[in-house]
Amino acid sequence: MKPVFEKRYLLTNIGLAVLVSGCSTVPPENGLYPSDVINLDYWKITLPISSLGSIKEVNVGSIQSYYHPDFFYVNDQRKVVFTAPNKAATTSGSSNTRSELRQMAAGNGDPHNEENNFVLKSNPEAESFSSIGGKLEATLSVDAVSLNAGYPDKEPAYSVVVGQIHAGKDEFLLYDTDYAFGWGNEPIKIYYKKLPNHTKGSVFWTYERNLPKKDPNRMDIAYPVWGNTWENLTDPKDNGIALGEEFSYVINVYENTMYLTFTSENHADINYEIDLSNNVNAYGKVDPLDNPKGYQQDWYYFKAGAYNQCSTKDATGSWYTNCPGTGDWETDKANGNYTQATFSRIELSPATDPTK
Repeated sequence: MKPVFEKRYLLTNIGLAVLVSGCSTVPPENGLYPSDVINLDYWKITLPISSLGSIKEVNVGSIQSYYHPDFFYVNDQRKVVFTAPNKAATTSGSSNTRSELRQMAAGNGDPHNEENNFVLKSNPEAESFSSIGGKLEATLSVDAVSLNAGYPDKEPAYSVVVGQIHAGKDEFLLYDTDYAFGWGNEPIKIYYKKLPNHTKGSVFWTYERNLPKKDPNRMDIAYPVWGNTWENLTDPKDNGIALGEEFSYVINVYENTMYLTFTSENHADINYEIDLSNNVNAYGKVDPLDNPKGYQQDWYYFKAGAYNQCSTKDATGSWYTNCPGTGDWETDKANGNYTQATFSRIELSPATDPTK
């Protein structure tokens, strides 16, 4: 089954409240569900809530009449709010909390099936998947990042990921190809980072070398958009983006190339392109440490929302920032130990040829 993208307008189908673990059983006070603002026909969501011994996930069917009054709701400006406290339930493979949508290209079924994921043109099995390439467009503001971090100098401290492409974990690919794909790496993550004493924050994106988890060269390469990348801890001032300031991004994967556009009312547009089927970086230079075939045979899905990078885990790895949190939402909110992103637009569509 191929995905259908004709619905490129805002939904206005207000559903009745349903009894879902972790969600209010009464309709929202303003009468609006997130599905009334954003087309959620091809998304499921993961929330920072424990549910039956694991993390809460709401599938495509249930999300149409779902909201959470703290973590996933429509505000008075008719925008969708995604919130993730530092300390809360996480997925089994991460120590970071999230209120984050996951693309489901077929609209139902197993997320790992071919019809729910897209690929590059170079993938020899391309015809089996939902599509070759795809496009994600979003407009948002980041309203909060954690005010506190145990290891403030570690790169992910005070940051949130608001959009990404995730490659699938696939053991068959690991052992069936010469270059071993299928580790589940991320060809793009879009970050917002702001230190508590800075006037503004920075927007940047990262590309992860497509290498095994234990390879010391497997790391995220950061590219600036507005302000600094994560290794620069100076205040970006007027070059940065303030909390609450709206900006937009477009991720357009056409054939084998990922085209990126970032726009903001108060800043110049920023564009990048990178061929995901080789090891040439976004500056046009060969990266000898990357997989020579890039992400050529992986399969992908888009994600959008608030993926809190302020981990409460205390460990030596660069990702573990020892950020404080009690697990009580009202306490952590009052102490500024959470992240929040507010979206006025999240839109999926087929890839487009950037030359036309």
